[in-house]
Amino acid sequence: MAVIRNEPLHKQVAAAMRESIAQGQWQPGSQLPTETDLAETYGVSRPTVRLAVAALRTEGLLDVKQGRGTFVRSAVHGPAATIEQTITRRGTRFETSTDHWWTGKEEATVYRAATDATTAPLLGMDEDEMTIVCDRLIQDPATGTRALHRLILPLERVGETALVRTPAVTPAKAYATLAKAGHDLTWREQISARIPQPDERTSLQLSEAAALLVTQRVTVDRIQGLPLMLERTLLGAESAAVGFTIEAHGAPAKAAAR
Repeated sequence: MAVIRNEPLHKQVAAAMRESIAQGQWQPGSQLPTETDLAETYGVSRPTVRLAVAALRTEGLLDVKQGRGTFVRSAVHGPAATIEQTITRRGTRFETSTDHWWTGKEEATVYRAATDATTAPLLGMDEDEMTIVCDRLIQDPATGTRALHRLILPLERVGETALVRTPAVTPAKAYATLAKAGHDLTWREQISARIPQPDERTSLQLSEAAALLVTQRVTVDRIQGLPLMLERTLLGAESAAVGFTIEAHGAPAKAAAR
């Protein structure tokens, strides 16, 4: 196959490969020919083929699976899972939309760590104060979507609750434990996006082109305004969306004129 356009050779090859994918010559999920075969097909060197494949990986069209080869990514038609960030209270119980993600099969890693420049402001604490941390990889049984969940508990604020002894609980059970201890709970949440680290990409099974959604939820004592718990959840933006129910609140009453 001759390539004659005046642009870098690997971009010409990438364009030809992109066209083959668009025309269905290589179906979603199918394995591409080897580097040697592709080099022969396009009349270029193997390093040029590698650059072309790297470009298409960045675009999200290809996945390279270690030891297996290069595959055409399956078409993505929106996120596989939408996570509603709603918390429901039923008596002394709390429920969230991701309760079914916690199957009990995932292994929890529990350890103590000091607050840092990221966690300290969210928890309203100084840096280097002690917390209990619980890390887990959870998964939606219906879609296979994965998430990395981290629970951070300020030791001095939960020291008299059962969370000190058993921090490896679902968020809903943690809320119930805090409410049982006499806290009137409310929540603050922020969402950001960033490029995943290599270990995060592997754990969440993300493509090279995937971005990471980072949600950070702080559980707060409504009366005291005191942060009690921080949750950080990492999700692949290509496989999950985050939804909210928004309710209007009445404006605060204006002070009477004197």
